[in-house]
Amino acid sequence: MTVRLNSDGVIILTGECPVEDAETLLEHLQARRDGPVDWSGCTALHTAVLQILMAARPKLLGECGDGFVRTWAASAPRDGAAAKGRTTVRNRKSES
Repeated sequence: MTVRLNSDGVIILTGECPVEDAETLLEHLQARRDGPVDWSGCTALHTAVLQILMAARPKLLGECGDGFVRTWAASAPRDGAAAKGRTTVRNRKSES
C-alpha cells in the first residue's frame, strides 16, 4: 500500500501510487478534509490518484517525487481560485 496515514494525521504517498490506491486516498481525505498530504516520497502517480488530489485540494507537503506531476502541478492554481478571466462552473452557477 502506497497510501498510509501516519500518527500525526498526515496522509503519506510513497513509491508508485497505482489506481488501486485512489479509493484509499479518497477515504482518508473524506475523513480529514484538511489533509495534509505528503507526496514527496511518491515516484509515480496514477491519473486517478492525481484526480483525487486535484478535486480535494488538500494541503500538499513537499514536492511531488513524480517529475511530470511536479512540473505540471507547479503551474496549477492551488488556492481554488479560477485563473484570471476564466469562468468556472461555480462562477456560472452563482451568475444564474
